[in-house]
Amino acid sequence: MRTHYCGHVNSSHIGHEVILCGWAHRRRDHGGVIFIDLRDREGIAQLVCDPDRPEMFKIAESIRNEFCLKVSGRVRVRPEGTKNPNMESGEVEILCREIEVLNASATPPFQLDDDNLSETVRLQHRVIDLRRPQMQRNLKLRFKAARAFRRFLDDAGFIDIETPMLTKSTPEGARDYLVPSRVNAGQFYALPQSPQLFKQLLMVAGFDRYYQITKCFRDEDLRADRQPEFTQVDIEASFLDEAGITAIVEELFRHVFKETIGVELPDPFPRLTYAEAMRRFGSDKPDLRVTLELTDITDVVKDVAFKVFSAPANSENGRVAALRIPGGAALTRGEIDEYTRFVGIYGAKGLAYIKVNDATQLNDAGLQSPIVKNLHEAALKAIVERTGAQNGDLIFFGADKAGVVADALGALRVRIGHEKSCLSGEKWAPLWVVDFPMFEYDEEAKRWVARHHPFTSPKDEHLPLLASDPGKCLAKAYDLAMNGWELGGGSIRIHRADVQKQVFSALGIGEEEAKLKFGFLLDALNCGAPPHGGVAFGLDRIVAMMTGAESIRDVIAFPKTQRAQCLLTDAPSEVSEKQLRELHIRPALKAQ
Repeated sequence: MRTHYCGHVNSSHIGHEVILCGWAHRRRDHGGVIFIDLRDREGIAQLVCDPDRPEMFKIAESIRNEFCLKVSGRVRVRPEGTKNPNMESGEVEILCREIEVLNASATPPFQLDDDNLSETVRLQHRVIDLRRPQMQRNLKLRFKAARAFRRFLDDAGFIDIETPMLTKSTPEGARDYLVPSRVNAGQFYALPQSPQLFKQLLMVAGFDRYYQITKCFRDEDLRADRQPEFTQVDIEASFLDEAGITAIVEELFRHVFKETIGVELPDPFPRLTYAEAMRRFGSDKPDLRVTLELTDITDVVKDVAFKVFSAPANSENGRVAALRIPGGAALTRGEIDEYTRFVGIYGAKGLAYIKVNDATQLNDAGLQSPIVKNLHEAALKAIVERTGAQNGDLIFFGADKAGVVADALGALRVRIGHEKSCLSGEKWAPLWVVDFPMFEYDEEAKRWVARHHPFTSPKDEHLPLLASDPGKCLAKAYDLAMNGWELGGGSIRIHRADVQKQVFSALGIGEEEAKLKFGFLLDALNCGAPPHGGVAFGLDRIVAMMTGAESIRDVIAFPKTQRAQCLLTDAPSEVSEKQLRELHIRPALKAQ
């Protein structure tokens, strides 16, 4: 039906006859001449309709925005002064010979070039929203990124293997989406949170290198970077250690970013241990573009009169940390109050500060703050020296449980860094975070839970700690972060059944429960399972970063809202009682 895409017609086609198909983006009637901007996925071509072809001109007069058209005509040079250098087709226009309306359109719910649309309106009319040039660019870039992942992994000897969408519920992470079985009354499948166990089984089966770009499902509270269903780039390999897997992944990401958006990522990526990342940045996915760092002062304030500092400094899990803001003494009282409210979101009870007027005077004259009189000179000297504070700087303090201090000052570091331009100038800052704790203690459940998942291998030297002190056990785990976002992570897996049973025991999973939930895995590990490990990345997050989108919903064709609803199709929705009976279900709650 067509010879070219609209956006591909250029000066090389001058004098040629072309046939184009697309949508009327804009129609302009200049009295004796009608101009129509015809749009398709590749761009826009300008059509010129002269009245010397009455039948064609009459059709042109009837065309409105979003009519679907087929047009034939001759390519010619645009008159001087009307060329658009920002478009591939900006030097030419098409003098129309024939126009066919393939389908008329109702009045669109919004103009496609309107940048002030609410997300609700956009999601309710997602089909029209997807016609907008920005959304077209986002989804095309997503395709390019996925293609780059596939090409690299194909060439590196990885095999694309599909794993099941209907599987066994093994709730050791987020909440599962459950699917009732019609033929097995009272029993349920779960939609996979990841292909984790199946890709490990594929390693035992001898496939050596596996990958899959697949849908995963988690029934959890949603944020800008989360969806109930998301796309994961899933990778697993045998006979490689941590260094081998992370080296392949670095090469993979350098390839994907170069092929997709022309960006050269560093070689190698920097590495931080989890402990150092939390100490310096208050985050296990720090934004290294921000130059600000946290400074620990717990040891120097244990004996100060200021109980807000000395109490957490002397508690088992307490921490006192400082965050120096270069030139921060210029912050207004209103700005400091706003930052105080901000850290309250993360559990902080307040935000102490010192303005450094003269770093050589360790008293009220040189250090402006209500707390100075409650800190002895040795503590003040250590604070100034450790933070490297200069005249005109400001020092913020966090004092609480270590987790609260990390969350509050870590978030404050990023906010102030971007607001006050405390930045390195780098646009892309990848980072490996390694040596994660194996477990974290769940106060509510009163037991240890896996930091990543229960199939992560502990460090060899920490195997004895599984029984004696799980909290000190470190994992062979690694996360890849970039610009403050966690892109994904992975680990070396447990390939011995006896070690896997020890980890289950540390998690409070007894032998019977382990056999019931994971018997198939334990059996496989007893069949000569090779050493193996892998990694998984969120494709949605990666593409959102590449496009500069604020939410991953802007790089997913048909996303859900934060209430896990599809506004386009009105899902989820009620189903008939007949369907429920077939599934042996009787709803306890009626939808309001």
